[in-house]
Amino acid sequence: MPAVGASLPRKDALDKLKGVAKYIDDYNFSDILHVVTVRSQHAYGRLINIDKTEAEKMPGVAGVITASQIPGVNAVPLVFNDEPFLAEGFVRFHGEPVALVAAETLEQAQAAAALVKIEVEPLKPVLSIRESLAADAPRIYKENNTFSHFRVAKGNAEEAMKTAAHVFEQEYETPYQEHAYLETNGVIAVPGLEDSMTVYGSMQCPYYVHDAVVAAAGISKNKARVIQTTTGGGFGGKEDFPSVIAGQATAVAKIFNRPAKLIYKREEDIIASSKRHPGLIKMKVGTDEKGKIVAAIIDYYVDGGAYATLTPIVLWRGTVHALGPYECENIHVNSYGVATNKVPCGAYRGFGSPQVIFAGESLIDEIAVALNIDPLEIRRTNGYKLGSKTATGQLLDQSCGLMETIEKAGERSQWASKWQKPAERQGNIRRGIGISSVYYGVGLGAGGKHLDRVGTSMTIMKDGSVHCAIGNVEMGQGARTVLAQIAADALGAPFELVNVVETDTSMVPDSGPTVASRTTFMSGNSLMLAAAELRPRLLQVAAKMLDAASIADVDLIDGKAFLKNQPDKKQIGFKELAEQLYVCRLMPSAFGWFVAPDSSYDNETGQGNAYFVYSYSTNIAEVEVDMETGEYKVVRITSAHDMGKAINPQQVEGQIEGGTLQGLGYATMEEIRHDGNGRMLNNAFATYILPTTEDTPEIDPIIVEHPYDRGPYGAKGFGEVPLMGIAPAISNAIYNATGVRIRKLPVKPEKILGLED
Repeated sequence: MPAVGASLPRKDALDKLKGVAKYIDDYNFSDILHVVTVRSQHAYGRLINIDKTEAEKMPGVAGVITASQIPGVNAVPLVFNDEPFLAEGFVRFHGEPVALVAAETLEQAQAAAALVKIEVEPLKPVLSIRESLAADAPRIYKENNTFSHFRVAKGNAEEAMKTAAHVFEQEYETPYQEHAYLETNGVIAVPGLEDSMTVYGSMQCPYYVHDAVVAAAGISKNKARVIQTTTGGGFGGKEDFPSVIAGQATAVAKIFNRPAKLIYKREEDIIASSKRHPGLIKMKVGTDEKGKIVAAIIDYYVDGGAYATLTPIVLWRGTVHALGPYECENIHVNSYGVATNKVPCGAYRGFGSPQVIFAGESLIDEIAVALNIDPLEIRRTNGYKLGSKTATGQLLDQSCGLMETIEKAGERSQWASKWQKPAERQGNIRRGIGISSVYYGVGLGAGGKHLDRVGTSMTIMKDGSVHCAIGNVEMGQGARTVLAQIAADALGAPFELVNVVETDTSMVPDSGPTVASRTTFMSGNSLMLAAAELRPRLLQVAAKMLDAASIADVDLIDGKAFLKNQPDKKQIGFKELAEQLYVCRLMPSAFGWFVAPDSSYDNETGQGNAYFVYSYSTNIAEVEVDMETGEYKVVRITSAHDMGKAINPQQVEGQIEGGTLQGLGYATMEEIRHDGNGRMLNNAFATYILPTTEDTPEIDPIIVEHPYDRGPYGAKGFGEVPLMGIAPAISNAIYNATGVRIRKLPVKPEKILGLED
């Protein structure tokens, strides 16, 4: 495998370095309209009237669009279809879109938007999980303010808890997290002939956007086309939300029969776009005398915001992963996605897992301390191994590298010599070390398996270059490069001749979302299927040119065809093979369609093979804390990951480094504040604090490979995992340094000093 396993350069690196890559705001069309959103200034209320008279008189204004004017259906097509493109009847969060102003210039649209008058009868908003669950809470969603409820019921946790030698019970809370992608959300909708609509945009789920365009325009699916432009980051934030603005821009383009451009400024993007769900986790765990977990009862709540969007799916993943990678025969989990009058929450790297991981990894640390057990050893005692069964009763029969990640992270960080009890730490500046272990179900799992399919196409051009179209997207994670490596080796072509283009819904059938660390596994397998059809045709040509008896006597590796028994005698280059492929009039294209391995889940018991395979990691954080001021610094993070096979080791290390820094932000500084009326207070990078290069610790990435037999060259998926366990590792290290346990993120100096809960 000349390409797979090599740290080859990224396909898109040079264009991005030179500044020639085209992002959505770099595109323009003649006769284009600029669109600005008019938003609610109330978190909850009855929408009485929208006065657009003065706005429509302004120079350059084509019109002001409200809900009743949307040509198709006023509902964003996601899970429950409960969110409107434009508010209708009620407004349900501060900043909800109420109207769209379309004008000749952006400045004209902004000026007119300020003149749209919205009359709202205010109602009492619900602003937190605890408020939403209260018996006397306003009913803002059905009869109990609950979008979704899931459960896991394995064994008899209540009875096992009664006989446990030790029982530990705690509550943990986690905050919002803003995606902070470099490029804000934006789309351009362009009407075409025969009632067609093409949408260009920054996104990670073009087929979700395709559904939204069809819904908003009221057209058939064969009339809609979505083209993903170079996308400056997503991290989950461009999974659900681009559907909202694509539908809005589509409505404007359809009504006026002109291209419509809707691009957000940063402050608007933070107010309007989806976030990581805040979480409330109540954990009760029973152990035997040696710290072996015998029972667990977990209640998990997430704040879904005003509309369900992806809350049910996020909640399901968190439910399945609630206890973490630990054996337990008796576990009960109940999870709830609750409604509040705040910005809807959706996908964020880790997708419902970081919240429960913070709780679970904090509690297992607390158990280790209480029972006088080394925190690394308690994970080794309880952690998954080959032959273990998960919380949903799934047997782990292959590709389980958790123990090796624990061993390698422990060795590399010198855990054995650095770990000591907090009481043994002395001085004003104290060092601490903390650990977390994580497992992660790859793909959409049983909860979303109807979407877990993907298509690709592969075409050999006459000059020997190879064109690959895929259904998953490149959003900065390096997918085009990794998939080109897989395609090159599967076909036998040189890596430099393979080009994987950005996603266009007209090239490949609906391939589901680019989420859940599924791209390498799903699209990689699909490309291998396409290559498996094309490769024999190339070998047929090669056999003829080499006077071989059959294609069984010929091989093709790295763009060179040769006789197997005489590899050095005569070789034919890939370009020459391609030319002859056309001369012989053999079909130069093939299509790959891959369906994920089966998974299962019983909604009553929460039992089944929830995911087809899991990835694993162990993180060890080291900190320095000033005991006088509470200020601290994360100085080093050692992060070991089992991703099956590292297709491009350099990109794997980059993912570990980037994800670690995002996890550090989640742990130490990122939080969104609202006032008592539900208005977001810090919707700018001046007030929403993010880690910078100055905050970056030394990061030591470790690659662990336990191949999965159904993965492309053994690969699983792991893009989300590097973020997931960082917060508890840091929090546990803070405890190890100070003896202060933080159960509510982020970890701030005020909390270490006991000045803030």
